[in-house]
Amino acid sequence: MSARRAFPLEAYVGIYFLVYLPNVIITKLITSLPRGAGIPPLTGLETLPASLILNAILTYIFIWLAGWYRDAHTVTVAGRTLPVPTRYTVLSGIGTALVLFTVPLSFTFKGVSIPFIQLLMRGDILVIAPLVDLIFGRRVRWWSWTALALVAVALAITLHDRGGLKLPPLAILTVVLYTLGYFIRLAVMTRIAKTGEPASIRRYFVEEKMVALPLSVLILAGISASGFGGQSGELGFGFITIWSDPVMIWIALIAVTLTAISIFSAIILLDARENAYCVPLERASSLLAGIFGSILLAWCWGLRMPNSAELTGAVILIAAIVLLSVAPRFGASRRALAETQ
Repeated sequence: MSARRAFPLEAYVGIYFLVYLPNVIITKLITSLPRGAGIPPLTGLETLPASLILNAILTYIFIWLAGWYRDAHTVTVAGRTLPVPTRYTVLSGIGTALVLFTVPLSFTFKGVSIPFIQLLMRGDILVIAPLVDLIFGRRVRWWSWTALALVAVALAITLHDRGGLKLPPLAILTVVLYTLGYFIRLAVMTRIAKTGEPASIRRYFVEEKMVALPLSVLILAGISASGFGGQSGELGFGFITIWSDPVMIWIALIAVTLTAISIFSAIILLDARENAYCVPLERASSLLAGIFGSILLAWCWGLRMPNSAELTGAVILIAAIVLLSVAPRFGASRRALAETQ
C-alpha cells in the first residue's frame, strides 16, 4: 500500500500521456508531409507493418529483461519451461490485436482530424466500460458515471460541429474493430486479472502479448491483401521495401512509444477499481495527447489546428480527469473523518 501511495495511478496516467504524445506527432507527420521532392508521405498501411513488428520485438525484449515471463502460466516442452497463455488470455490477445493496429491507423486518414477520430473511438469504449462492470457485478460509483457523462458531452459537441460522422470506409471499419477489440479485452481483464496485484498485471501482460502482437500483424496483412478501401497495393512497401527507407528511424521511434504505451495502459486498466473509473482515465489521457499533439503539429509544422469544438472537448476531458483524481480521495477522507468521530 505504501508503494501505491508513493506512486498513485494518476502518475502512471501522466507518464502514459507523455509517451503517447510523441507517438501521435511522429505518426501524423510521416503520413502527412512529403518525404522529399516528389516523394509523397507514407500511408497508414505503409507504416503499420514495420512499426508493429518492431513493437513485438521490443515488447518481448522487455518481458525477458524485466523478468515478467516468470509470472506467466507455463508448459514443459522437451525439458524446458515455456510461458503459455490460457484460453482467456488467448481471447484477450485477439481483442488486443484488433486494438493494436487500429489505433495507429486512426491517425492517418485524410480529412479526418486526430481529435475527432479519437473522440469517436474513445467514446465507444467509455460506453462499454460500465456495461462490463455491470455484467460482472462490479459497483460503479457516482464519479465514474459523471466522468463518463462529461466525455459523452465532449463527443457530442465534436460530432455536432462536424455535422455527423462522414468517414471513409476504412475509417468506419477501424472504429468497429477497435470497439469490438476493447470490449473483448475489458471483459477478459475483469474476469481474470483486475485484482490490482502486480503479479497479476505481469501475468496478463505477458500472456496477452504472446497472442496479440503476432496476430495483429497477420490481421493487418489480411485486410491489406483484401483490397478493402483500395489500399492493397501498399502492402508490399509496408512489409518489405520500407526497411531500407530512411523513414525507418521514425518508424522505430513509433515502435518504442507503442511498447511503452502498452505497458502503462495495462497498469492503468488492470487497477482493481471499476472499469468505469480506470477506462476514462486511460482514454481521456490518450485523447488529450491527440489534441495537444494536433496543436503542436499546427504550431510547428503548419498542419490543421483543432477547432473550437475540439478544444472545448479537451477542456471537458481535463475536467473528467480532475474529477476522477479528486473525488475518490475526497470520499476516502470523509470516511476516515467519520470513523474518528
